[in-house]
Amino acid sequence: MPDTPDLRAAFLGSSYGRAGARLRLCDAAPGVLPDWSAPGGYWAVVTAWNPAGRMADARLNARRHAVLAREVRAWSPLPGWNGEGRWREDTLILRGVPLREAARLGRRFGQAAVVWGVGRRAALVWLDDRIAPTGLRIERLCIERLWLRRADSTGADSPGPADCGYTAGL
Repeated sequence: MPDTPDLRAAFLGSSYGRAGARLRLCDAAPGVLPDWSAPGGYWAVVTAWNPAGRMADARLNARRHAVLAREVRAWSPLPGWNGEGRWREDTLILRGVPLREAARLGRRFGQAAVVWGVGRRAALVWLDDRIAPTGLRIERLCIERLWLRRADSTGADSPGPADCGYTAGL
C-alpha cells in the first residue's frame, strides 16, 4: 500500500484509458469490458511519467516514455493517458502482458503502482520494494482487487479491501 492516503486517492480518483474509452477503478461488480480487452484477456496500463508520484520535467517524461514504448513493442501497445490537467500522464495499454511483467515495468520506471486487469476485472497493483536487514531486496506486490466503470457513469467508486500478495488471475 502507498505511504500516504493522498497517493492512493490520486490513483483511485484518476481516469484511465483512451479517448472515448475513459474508465475508473471501482468496487462495484460486474464492471465494464474495456475496448482494448477480450473477455478473459490480460492487460495493463503502464507509464514512465512522474516517478514515485512526483512531478517531473516534461522533457524527461517524454524521454522516459519513449524508452518504455521501445521496451513494450511485443504487446502491441495502445496510447492512452491517466489523469487530467496538470497530472495528465501519457500511458501505454498493453494487451496480453502478465502481471509480473507489468510490475517489472512499473518498477523499472519508478512507479508506485500499475493498473493490471483480466477482462472486466482490474487491480491497482502497488509495487512495494524493501531492503531486508541482510541486504536482500524483497519485491512485494500489494493488490487491490477492483472493477472498471465508465468515467462518466454514476455508481459506487470507493475502493474495495486490499489483498497483499501475488494473485495470478485476480
